[in-house]
Amino acid sequence: MIRLTDFVEKAARSWPERPAVTTTEGSSLTWAQLWARIRALARVLHHAGVRPGDRVAWLGFNGIPAVECYYAPALIGAIAVPLNFRLSMPELHGVAEDCRPRILISDPTHQEAAIALRETCPFIERVFVTGDQPSALGCEGYEAALADPGPAVDFAPLTSGDSDPLILFYTSGTTGRPKGVMTSHANLYANAMGTAYHFGLAGGRTHFVTGPMFHTAPGARIFAAPLFGTHLVLIPQFDIPTLLAAIEHHRVELLQFVPTMMAMLLDHPDLHRHDLSSLRDLTYGAAPISVALLRRALAAFPGARFWQAFGMTEAAPIVTVLTAAEHVTEGQGVARLASIGRPVAYCDLRILDPQGRDVPRGSTGEIVVRGPNIMQGYWNRPDETAAVLRDGWYHTGDGGYQDDEGYVFLAGRIKDMIITGGENVYPIEVEDVLAHHPAVASCAVIGVPDATWGERVLGVVCLRPGATASDKELIDWARTRLAHYKCPSRIAFLGGDMPLTTVGKIDKQTLRARFAKETP
Repeated sequence: MIRLTDFVEKAARSWPERPAVTTTEGSSLTWAQLWARIRALARVLHHAGVRPGDRVAWLGFNGIPAVECYYAPALIGAIAVPLNFRLSMPELHGVAEDCRPRILISDPTHQEAAIALRETCPFIERVFVTGDQPSALGCEGYEAALADPGPAVDFAPLTSGDSDPLILFYTSGTTGRPKGVMTSHANLYANAMGTAYHFGLAGGRTHFVTGPMFHTAPGARIFAAPLFGTHLVLIPQFDIPTLLAAIEHHRVELLQFVPTMMAMLLDHPDLHRHDLSSLRDLTYGAAPISVALLRRALAAFPGARFWQAFGMTEAAPIVTVLTAAEHVTEGQGVARLASIGRPVAYCDLRILDPQGRDVPRGSTGEIVVRGPNIMQGYWNRPDETAAVLRDGWYHTGDGGYQDDEGYVFLAGRIKDMIITGGENVYPIEVEDVLAHHPAVASCAVIGVPDATWGERVLGVVCLRPGATASDKELIDWARTRLAHYKCPSRIAFLGGDMPLTTVGKIDKQTLRARFAKETP
């Protein structure tokens, strides 16, 4: 049986004094210490009434407790749920209502949000807050609970494994509503083994995790670490000065980023004030890298190799990889930089037409994938699961094509998703919020090119006759109801009607063409 908790126990036996996880704030645990704390938390949860199949939620920044919350629930057959702290309170409430956690664990920064959730969600029975200071809001102390976790528990008959859900990573679907992706031990094990092969995670290397752990990409690296004794360095929130100092201090060898982050890093005045020579492998995703940016990065990190990974939460997450050898800035191979690489060894990939037939190489269709990394399904959503898992294949909703050598090129997002700074934004969700403003008659949300963020969210609005509303008013309206990264950065007001297709739908292609030219 594959149980990822077994690998933490094995790491604690094999490398008890080797560092397992360190934060940029100065905390650090060895593998033996981490395993002891995970078991203590599992005892706390069991004595708090958590049973197999129950959910335990984490709300907070990256840190050691977040790692513990990834593993401890599985020891008693429960399911971890990392919550997106960037969501607005209505959005957080919707996710909580969907997964209904019995226990909520929060860091001090987010304890007020945790209390607000408990007040509106009666299924949340207890709230624990990390840190040394006791909470004045009726929460329980996390560290005090771990120091006195109660009687010993026989974990053996309780621990989940194989195809059991280990964690729910929430992602947005075609309608923009968050969906809990049931990711199993076997799913994450398959990804971990593939990640090690492609990115060289083995051998106790030091890996800096930059992204928030409610996302699958950094989350999957957490689960891969105990298999190979990787030393994880966590940063609570992305901050370039802290990142640079930590790379130098901890001699970081592996770094994850999105192209936007790399551009920010290269532009930062402190870049050359630190010794970054330890970096050996830099992996990125969310978007292809430009030739110009790659050239700058290779010059800044001459001893490092670059790898691109493409995937999605439903695939735990990696589907394709563009290897280091394929990151070239001269010659015929440059064209491959626009691709997302080729399918990983454990994942099959096809390009299908709307009738489910394979299209010829070079023709665009929907990307579908299958493999041991594909999710178990969406939590409490059998119909939506059945819609995307068909005949053993996961239908991604992404359009693309393969060239004659098998490289995959994205040709557009079938679901109209916008990617801004590595975050996914679904227009229909933003449109629904804007449409509820009393001055708005109709609206459309599109992505427009942006040199820094890849895309920016643009709201196109027609006002009701006689109504007035400013750009700032509508953006502020959205920001009180949505995570800020989902909100429009600009509102464009149309003097006439929305352009329509022949079937009466808003013609977003026309809007994109128009505003792409008008947007710097």
